[in-house]
Amino acid sequence: MDPNQPVGENYANPRTCFFHVLFKAASLAFYILSALFIDNFVIIFVVTVLLAALDFWVVKNVSGRILVGLRWWNEINDLGESVWKFECLDHESLSRMNKKDSWLFWWTLYLTAIAWIFLAIFSLIRLQADYLLVVGVCLTLSIANIVGFTKCKKDAKKQIQQFASQTIATRFSSTLHKAKFFLLFFTTNSASDFGFTPEKDGDAAVHISPLRCRVVLEKQLSGHRVDRSICAWFWEQAVSLGDSFKQQPVITSHSHYIFQVFRGGITFLGCTQIEMPPLMAIEFLCRVADVLNDYFGALNEDIIKDNFVIVYELLDEMIDNGFPLTTEPSILREIINPPNVVNKALSIVTGSNSNVSDTLPRATASCIPWRTAEPKYSNNEVYVDLVEEMDAIINRDGGLLKCEIYGEVQVNSRISGFPDLTLSFTNPSILDDVRFHPCVRFRPWESHQILSFVPPDGQFKLMSYRVRKLKSTPIYVKPQLISDGGTCRLSVMVGIRNDPGKTIDSVTVQFQLPPFILSADLTSNHGTVTILAKKTCIWSIGRIPKDKAPSMSGLLVIESGLERLHVFPSFQVGFRIMGVALSGLQIDKLDLKNAAAYRFYKGFRALTRAGQFDVRS
Repeated sequence: MDPNQPVGENYANPRTCFFHVLFKAASLAFYILSALFIDNFVIIFVVTVLLAALDFWVVKNVSGRILVGLRWWNEINDLGESVWKFECLDHESLSRMNKKDSWLFWWTLYLTAIAWIFLAIFSLIRLQADYLLVVGVCLTLSIANIVGFTKCKKDAKKQIQQFASQTIATRFSSTLHKAKFFLLFFTTNSASDFGFTPEKDGDAAVHISPLRCRVVLEKQLSGHRVDRSICAWFWEQAVSLGDSFKQQPVITSHSHYIFQVFRGGITFLGCTQIEMPPLMAIEFLCRVADVLNDYFGALNEDIIKDNFVIVYELLDEMIDNGFPLTTEPSILREIINPPNVVNKALSIVTGSNSNVSDTLPRATASCIPWRTAEPKYSNNEVYVDLVEEMDAIINRDGGLLKCEIYGEVQVNSRISGFPDLTLSFTNPSILDDVRFHPCVRFRPWESHQILSFVPPDGQFKLMSYRVRKLKSTPIYVKPQLISDGGTCRLSVMVGIRNDPGKTIDSVTVQFQLPPFILSADLTSNHGTVTILAKKTCIWSIGRIPKDKAPSMSGLLVIESGLERLHVFPSFQVGFRIMGVALSGLQIDKLDLKNAAAYRFYKGFRALTRAGQFDVRS
C-alpha cells in the first residue's frame, strides 16, 4: 500500500481484493451449483471444504494484514500452553489504510458468514444432515476469521485509547513532575571497545563500530519502562555526527530527551520522555559518577562489573521512582557499606550478598540532610586542601594556546555538634565556573564572596572552580624531530620555566610512537625511558635537578617505503607541586561561629598537578 495515496479515492490493493473475494465466491458458488451437476457427495465435500480452507488461509495471512492491518494466530508457549495472539498496526498506520479496502474486507467477511448460515438453515429444512456437515465446516472457518479479526480490531482501538491516555498523562505529568527519570544507561565507549581501522588509528578519521558499544549496566528508575533501542539510536547518532555529538550534554530524539556525561571511559546516559530541567539531570548523572568514584576509588568499566550489586543498591538509594533522593556520599556510606576485604569475607561466610545496613543512618534524625545527628569528637579539627590541575596546550613553536586551572576546595571536617563555618579568600575575583556543595549558602557568596556552610561530617568537596587565561606554565618541554633517509632523530628537553618556589616532582613525559615506526633507541641523561608494548614511551624524570636540564634523545627507524616522518606525536606532561596553588588563589581565613564552645584546630594545604598538559611537536 502506498501511504501517500489519498484515502478513499480508489482501491489501494486491487489484486489482494480480487483474491479476497475469489475464494469466498468460489466456495459458495461450487456448493450451490454442485447440486445441479454433481451427485457425488464426497467430491462436493472435499472441493467445498478445500475452497473454504483456501479462503480462510488467504484472509487470515494475506488480505487481513494488507487490507486492514490486522493479524491473528495461535502458538504454544514454553509451558506448553496454547496462546492466542492478536496484532495490529499503530494508530498512524491504521489511519492511512484505504477505506474502500477496509469496507470490502469487512462486508465480504460478514456476508459470507451470513450466506453459510442461510445455507445451513436450508439444509435443516430439507433434512440433509450430510450437506449440513459441509456447511458447518465452512461456517466454522468463516466465524473463526470474524472472531479473530474482531478481537484484533478491538485491540487496535484499545491501543489507540492507551496512546491517547498516555499522551494526556504525559502532558499532565510534565507540569507536575518535571524532574522524573525513566531510564539510566551506563555504556562504555572506550578505545578497547571500538573497532579501529589500523591504517587510520592516528588520524581524526577513526571508524567506530556501533555494534561494539555495549550497555554495561541498565537501571529502570520508574514504572514506565523505556526500551533499550534508544541506546542504539544514541550510538548511531554518535557515529554519524562524531565529536560534535559527544560534546552535547542534552540530545533530543524523536521520542525522548537524553542526557550524557562522560567519566572514566564510561558514558552515563539518562533518558526521559517528558520535559524537565536539563541541569538537574546533568547534575544527577555527575553525582552518580562522583559517588561511584568515591566508593570505589576510581571509575572504569571493570570496577562497575566487579561491583554490580553495590552499584544497583546505590542507585536504589539515590533515586526514588525517578526523583533524586539521597546523593550525599557520607549518608550513603551509612546505608550501604563500601566494598572492602572484611565485607567480602563476611558475605562469603554468611552467604548474604546485600551490603545494605539494617539500621537507618543517623542523618535521618538530623535537620540537615548531609550531616549526621550530633557527632562527637574529642579533638575538633578542620583541614582545607586546595587541589588544582593545570590544563595546557603548547604548539610546535612553543606558544601557549591554552592554559587554565581546574581546582577543588576539599574539606575534612571532624567537629562535634552543628558547626557553622565561614571561609573567605584574598582574591575570589579570579574564580570562574564556581560549583558548590549543597551545604553552601549561596547568598553570602553572591554578595560578599564568602563561603558560609554547615559542613558534612568527614571528607567532602566544598566547591570547584576554574581560573582561565594563565600566562605561563611552571615547566617547559621542547621536542625536536628531524627525519630523513628512513630514520628520525628525536630530542626532548625539559626544564623549569617559572620557579613556583616549591619543588616540582613526579615529572613524566609520555608520547605515542607513530604506527609506521619499526624500532626506537632512546636514552636520557636523567631518569628512565620505558617503551611499552603498544609503542607508548614513558620518560620518568621525577624531580628536576638544579644543575642540569634533563634531556632525552634517540633514533627512530621508519618502515621501508617512507623517507620522512609525516605524523608527529603529541607529548603528554605530568608533574606535581606540593604547597602552592598555581592559580594564585589564597585562603584568607576560616572562622567558626561560637568558637568559644570548641577547642578548634584548622589547617591549610595546597597541591598543583598536571591535568591535560599537551605539547605538540
